[in-house]
Amino acid sequence: MKISYVIPCYHCAKTLPGVVREIDETMKAMPQYRYEVIMVNDGSGQETEDVIWDLCRRAEGHERHGIGFARNFGQHAALMAGIRRADGDILVCLDDDGQTPASEAGRLIRAIEDGADAAYASYEHKQHSVFRNFGSAVNEWMCEVMLGKPKDLYVSSYFAMRRFIRDEVIRYENSYPYLLGLVLRSTTNIVNVPVNHRARKVGKSGYTLPKLLALWMNGFTAFSIKPLRIGTAFGGITAVCGLIYGIYTVIKKMINPAVPVGFSSLMTAVVVLGGMLMLMVGLAGEYIGRTYISVNAAPQYVIRETTDEAAVK
Repeated sequence: MKISYVIPCYHCAKTLPGVVREIDETMKAMPQYRYEVIMVNDGSGQETEDVIWDLCRRAEGHERHGIGFARNFGQHAALMAGIRRADGDILVCLDDDGQTPASEAGRLIRAIEDGADAAYASYEHKQHSVFRNFGSAVNEWMCEVMLGKPKDLYVSSYFAMRRFIRDEVIRYENSYPYLLGLVLRSTTNIVNVPVNHRARKVGKSGYTLPKLLALWMNGFTAFSIKPLRIGTAFGGITAVCGLIYGIYTVIKKMINPAVPVGFSSLMTAVVVLGGMLMLMVGLAGEYIGRTYISVNAAPQYVIRETTDEAAVK
C-alpha cells in the first residue's frame, strides 16, 4: 500500500524541511507502507522552490516530487495540483508550517483503513491566533449552511482520503476549487480523528483578511445556490413586510388625516429595499462572473516547472 503526502507550500523555506523530515521518521515506524511526498510551491518565490528542489534531490528510499506554480493561485489550487500528481492508495494532506504534526498521520491512515472514506484531524486546543480561530469558526458555519456539512464534523487542513475520493476530486476542472465541497459531494463517510495542534514557531499565517473573504466567497458560491435562495426568501419577506406597513399607513391616514406620513419611515424602506436589491444583484453577478470565467477555461493553476519534467537544480 502506498501513502501520498501532499503539502501546499507558501513561504515555508524554514519550516518545510522539518515537516518532510518528520514524515520520513513517521514512515520508518510504518514499514508496511511505501510513500511519496509531493510539495507544491504556490508562487511564493525562489527560496521556497530551491528548498523543494533540494529536498527532492536528497530523497532516499522513497519518492519526492516538486511542483512550482507560475504565480500564487491559493492553497486549494495547490492541493488540487498535488492531488492530481499523487498516485497513492491513501492521500494525506497537511500544512507546510509544522502546526499539523506529521508524526500523527498514522491516526488518519488507520481511520481510513478502518473503513472511513475521508478523515479530518480535529484539535482540542488550536494554537492559532484569535483572527484565524474566528475565520475557522465562520468557515465551519458556512460549510454547515451552504454545503450541508454535518454539524458534528470538524474540518481542517489536515486530512486523509481514499484513492477513489481523489479520483472524484480531480474530475473538477473549473476555476475556484474548494476541497471540502468536492469531498462532501463525493461521500458522507467522513470521520474526525483527534490530533495535537502545535504553535507556529516561524513566520505567520498566509491567510490575510482578503484571502479569508475570498475563501468564504468561494465556499458560498462554488457548490451551492443557497445564497440565491436565501436572498430570494429575504426579499420576499421584506416585500410582505413593506406591503403590510403600507396598508397600515393607509389605514392610519384614513382614520386620522392629521397624522403626517413620516419621511424617516419612507427613507428606511428605501434604504432596506435598495440595499437588498444591490446585495442580490452583486450576488447574482458573482455567480455570472464565475460562470463566465469557467466558460473561458480559466485554469485552476499554471505549472511553471516540476521535478518530473525538468532536471533537478
